[in-house]
Amino acid sequence: MAQARAANRFLIWGERGWIAGQLKTHLTKLGKDVHSTAVRMHNQAEVYKELDKIKPTHVINCAGKTGRPNVDWCEDHKLETIESNVIGPLILIKACNERNIHLTNLATGCIYASQYNADRTEVTSPPFKEEDPANFGGSFYSFTKSRVEDVLKFFPDCLVLRLRMPVSDDLHGRSFVTKITKYPKVVNVPNSHSILHDLLPVIVALAEHRETGVFNFTNPGAISHNEVLSLYKEIIDPSYTWQNFTLEEQAKVIKADRSNCELDSGKLLAKVKQYVGEGYELEVPEIHDSYRRCFGRMKEGMQQKGGAAS
Repeated sequence: MAQARAANRFLIWGERGWIAGQLKTHLTKLGKDVHSTAVRMHNQAEVYKELDKIKPTHVINCAGKTGRPNVDWCEDHKLETIESNVIGPLILIKACNERNIHLTNLATGCIYASQYNADRTEVTSPPFKEEDPANFGGSFYSFTKSRVEDVLKFFPDCLVLRLRMPVSDDLHGRSFVTKITKYPKVVNVPNSHSILHDLLPVIVALAEHRETGVFNFTNPGAISHNEVLSLYKEIIDPSYTWQNFTLEEQAKVIKADRSNCELDSGKLLAKVKQYVGEGYELEVPEIHDSYRRCFGRMKEGMQQKGGAAS
């Protein structure tokens, strides 16, 4: 296994992206042979040229349109969204398949809508498993992501990882925590989340084992926005305050509906358990525990840099 790992060459697609940058840093720290590219996936000739130049054994696709500042952007830029979220990934997987390159595609779990109790403080439907059909298309972003996933899973050497509301150990502008701390009002609905500190190492392990199919790529459990912000206030900024509003009130200030759901991470946790003893440092804690650890690391990092956390 050690020799096989040493021979791997990783190519990260979408090098200017937030998660792509974190993943490249992680792979570099592990001593992996890692490259990145900003070539647009929908440019077929350039995709072929890049693959043939770098000759990776593994491609990790972190590219795609999520919209700036949020997915509402996709509602007014449908053709650009299709180009990046549908045409591009299909060109890339076809090119990788022809070259026997393993592709890991970072996807989204925002293709589901769970059922909640009357005040939406508790999920009342079972967590969605990988084989459950998408039941949410309230945003054009989610519509494109569910459609391309339906096609990608037919390719023999393709791994699809569904992230949700990803969070980093810093206050990067793309991190879910940073976003909601800057909103004037937030909804309070339990959801699945992906803590990148826990999950980036798992990407490497899954790729090196050339796993295929679809995985819900979230920490186990669901956590509400208020629970996240309460931990943020407790650990990072005691002076922080926020206001809530309802989903109905939120709907009046956004163009597209938002997915709220809990995903079943059992398949992922079982796979992680299989890798114990193979030299990987893998742990995917329950989401409440993971958030507390995340904010602890964040506070430590801020203190080292002379930040405000105390």
